[in-house]
Amino acid sequence: MNKKPTLLVLAAGMGSRYGGNKQIDGFGPNGETILEYSIYDAIQAGFGKVVFIVRKEILEEAKEIFIPKMGGKIEVNFVVQSLDSFVPEELKQADRKKPFGTAHAVLCAKDAIKEPFAVINADDFYGREAFIEVGKFLSNKVKPDLNAMVGYAIQNVLSANGTVSRGVCETNDKGHLVGMVERTAIAREGDKILSKGENEVLEIAENTPVSMNFWGFHPDVFVEIKKMWDEFLPANLDNLKSEFYIPTVANNLIQSGKSDFEILKGGKVWFGVTYTDDKPVVIQALKELHDAGEYPANLWE
Repeated sequence: MNKKPTLLVLAAGMGSRYGGNKQIDGFGPNGETILEYSIYDAIQAGFGKVVFIVRKEILEEAKEIFIPKMGGKIEVNFVVQSLDSFVPEELKQADRKKPFGTAHAVLCAKDAIKEPFAVINADDFYGREAFIEVGKFLSNKVKPDLNAMVGYAIQNVLSANGTVSRGVCETNDKGHLVGMVERTAIAREGDKILSKGENEVLEIAENTPVSMNFWGFHPDVFVEIKKMWDEFLPANLDNLKSEFYIPTVANNLIQSGKSDFEILKGGKVWFGVTYTDDKPVVIQALKELHDAGEYPANLWE
């Protein structure tokens, strides 16, 4: 593979710029969104294209926000995720309100991406090292039967202001992903990290890798996602809240022997906004990165 990798941004949750939506809320010294740092880091790591997955209602607004800043620095594409995307007429759910989830969002980019690609959330700060590691993997190692996930130690991805949910990973002795379980109500209590969801109390070791939805894929994965989607739809026809998630795709590929997932070590720094009280922490963290010279005074000048 000699094409530059692509960055796929899951931004369908992005709302009106006046609505206080965290995906387009300003956190940097000049009002930069968290997403702008991810794209800046991806450019530094050698990515050649960014594809935004958005809803139709915010397509024009997203173009207005991002094209003037990034035009000329990286190729910019937009793809719409709707409740009708990849849904045949006979399987449409007339009363459905909820989007179909992250794996469906990825599937929507099927015709826009032909090269190895990474997937991120729009509202998480992942750190430049993570983009460098994923960029190297996508340029040199990715194969139809070898994809990747950036692992973050659970101790580094908690909130001081409440509980969080995380995809907790089980690994083998090669450092590859064996499976992932979504754990809820996770918080630090004293010197322990505990998950109190699902009517059980589970202690999680400090360095256990978790998924923050940062993945690296070979483009052949679209074929597999489409097959799984074609099974998911009829099986969930009566469930208006069912969702089709990336971890489900990864678990299925691993269990069927179709792909291994290497857990990449680049996940050193993460922050995000789960609670309103997290915002000042993120603003301060970004200010310190600018002050330390990690980022220029203005990202896009």
